[in-house]
Amino acid sequence: MNEQFGHDIEDLQVGMQASFAKTITEADIVLFAGVSGDNNAIHTNEEFAATTAFGGRIAHGFLTASVISAAIANRLPGPGTVYLGQQLRFLAPVRPGQSVRATVTVKSINLEKSRAMLETVCKVGDLVVIEGEANVMTTSMARRVKAAQATASAIA
Repeated sequence: MNEQFGHDIEDLQVGMQASFAKTITEADIVLFAGVSGDNNAIHTNEEFAATTAFGGRIAHGFLTASVISAAIANRLPGPGTVYLGQQLRFLAPVRPGQSVRATVTVKSINLEKSRAMLETVCKVGDLVVIEGEANVMTTSMARRVKAAQATASAIA
């Protein structure tokens, strides 16, 4: 583990899994609309949204997907992880007040490049609302040791 308690690439094993859950609130939707600039009426106007195929307001897809980012940043691999890519399939809407659970599972590991491929799934209850894959770069104990040795050699 690194000093922030994130998993180094050397700690990961295929099949490792972690989850993070969040209830999507009214405030989350309003704040996400403001931060992203996505003020689509399907998210912000109940009267309009009621006339759509969804029959009411839904959360932004990327707000829901951000729960995956929280699972990666806070759980697995954790602090120090950097996103390189994310593939998403939006399968069902999330409504204000629903709780989303993102689960990430290690699919493959590249020790030399400190990269991992993660399966990513978001569910509301038993319903899968998003599925996909994330490509991430993690911290590495081997890199830290090598850097410390180089520093020590330069000082000596």
